[in-house]
Amino acid sequence: MFTGIVQGVATIQEVSTAPGLNTYAIRLPAERLEGVTIGASVSINGACLTVTRQEGDCLYFDAMQETLRLTTLGKLNQGDRVNFERAARIGDEIGGHLLSGHVHTTATVTSIKRPENNVTIEFEVPEAWARYIFPKGYIAINGASLTIGEVTGNRFNVHLIPETLRATTFGDIQESDVVNIEIDSQTQTIVDTLDRLGYDRPAPNH
Repeated sequence: MFTGIVQGVATIQEVSTAPGLNTYAIRLPAERLEGVTIGASVSINGACLTVTRQEGDCLYFDAMQETLRLTTLGKLNQGDRVNFERAARIGDEIGGHLLSGHVHTTATVTSIKRPENNVTIEFEVPEAWARYIFPKGYIAINGASLTIGEVTGNRFNVHLIPETLRATTFGDIQESDVVNIEIDSQTQTIVDTLDRLGYDRPAPNH
C-alpha cells in the first residue's frame, strides 16, 4: 500500500525493451535507498513495481505487457523524471489517502493555469471513469494524492501549491501530457454498490 505522498523525483537511467516487457533502471536519491531489498514495492508515477535488483543508487524494475498497456510507463525514456514512493509501513503517517498502486486509467492534460503562487491543471479522463470523480473527492495522479477541484463532464481540475510543484514532477507538466490515474477505492465501491442497487439509474417518469 502507498499513501499518495510522493517522496521525491527519480530519473530514468536506462530502458531495456523486450517483447511484452520493459526493464527500467531508475536512479533514486541516495537517502531514499536505505533498507531497500529485492522484492520491495515502489510506486513509480503511481504504478506499483517490484525491485528486481540494485546497482548503486539505481533500482531495476520490470513492467509487463498489461502494465505497459494500462499506464504511461511504456512512454518513459532515458532522462525522464518520475514521482516515486516506497511502500508504506505499519505506523507510517497517512498524509494523503490509501493507494494500491494499481493504475485504473490515464488522463490527458487539457489546460494549465498559473495564477500567482499556485497552478490549476485540468485533466480529461475516459467517459467510463468520470462516474467516480466528484468535487472535493480524492484522486491519485502519477502517484500523488490530490483533492479534486471542479468537475465538468469527464473533465476535472486540481489546484497545486508551490510545495507540491517542488516535490513532484508536476512543475514540468505540459498540455497534452498523459498521466496515470488511480480512482479512490472507497468512492468506487460506493458508486458501484449504489449502481447495483439501482440508485444510479434515472428515476421513472410519473
